[in-house]
Amino acid sequence: MSILEESNIKKTPISDLGEFGLIEHITKSFDNKNKSTIFGVGDDAAVIKYTNDKHRLLSTDMLVEGVHFDLSYTPLKHLGYKAVSVNVSDICAMNGRPTHITVSIAISNRFTIESVEELYSGIKLACENYNIDLVGGDTTSSISGLAISITILGEVDKNSITYRRGAKVNDLVVVSGDLGAAYLGLQILKREKEIFLANPGVQPDLQGNDYALQRQLKVEARLKLIEVLKEMDIVPSSMIDISDGLTSEILHLSKQSNVGITIYEDKLPIDYTTMNLAKDLKINPIFCALNGGEDYELLFTISQKHYEKLKKDIDFTIIGHVTDKSEGNNFITNDASSHPITAQGWDPIKRD
Repeated sequence: MSILEESNIKKTPISDLGEFGLIEHITKSFDNKNKSTIFGVGDDAAVIKYTNDKHRLLSTDMLVEGVHFDLSYTPLKHLGYKAVSVNVSDICAMNGRPTHITVSIAISNRFTIESVEELYSGIKLACENYNIDLVGGDTTSSISGLAISITILGEVDKNSITYRRGAKVNDLVVVSGDLGAAYLGLQILKREKEIFLANPGVQPDLQGNDYALQRQLKVEARLKLIEVLKEMDIVPSSMIDISDGLTSEILHLSKQSNVGITIYEDKLPIDYTTMNLAKDLKINPIFCALNGGEDYELLFTISQKHYEKLKKDIDFTIIGHVTDKSEGNNFITNDASSHPITAQGWDPIKRD
């Protein structure tokens, strides 16, 4: 009898912990044994000593069909590109540069050689765009759909590495780009799938939603902005990429930095096309920006001394500031009301 079948063993549902709770639970008993391991589990990438001036960054992400993507509306080329981009984003969140990847896939017999080639054409395009070498991987069969696992290696200057844990009281909270569009792109795709299933003869209506669809299907890691920060001579005090939603990432930064964070509704960067689309779909655009996820923008904190350098750059928006831990994490609405920040972003384990 297996441990899954033992009736006298306590069975705690994994969903009770969620993704990050599970990671913390299963890794807490592991100790680093190698002196070269600078930082292990608990950030966007592990940090490994490389030279006197540089560290290696190591991260991995898995995308599973039916959980992270739906092939009924996700082109394989776009999926391959996205699979690489989300890993590059983890390296960016450490203020580093990606260098190498390995790609492992599990595929079922419904896939053809041509479909696998299409997937890898997207992977190749991403490698060319981010200047990454594909150096290995694995393939195996699957009875439950497609799974893609990518491990990425990067590097970062020793004095420029940025963790989640470095935010300090009075630091400014900054986000790159704009928020919420990827979530709306997903809603459009889900809507059109439902319409098609009910009426197979109806053509999908995607016109006018190019930006939101692009943000969902062709994810771009913000690697170029890492270079912009370097040119400005700015090293963030803490940083994370926005994959699960702004509120979730704010809670990660505040917890690991042992601080509070306050952000403001009127400072949230939302593209005008996102605002209009949200209204058409009868979804609050502020909800999309706070909780939508898959924006893959960078959320970081900086010292106030960098304010003048950053304030005129259109790629960055100051959305709040860091406070003492005792003040908690708060969202200030346009009517000056303060609301505690809670994580409502996407968790692949805590699913309905």
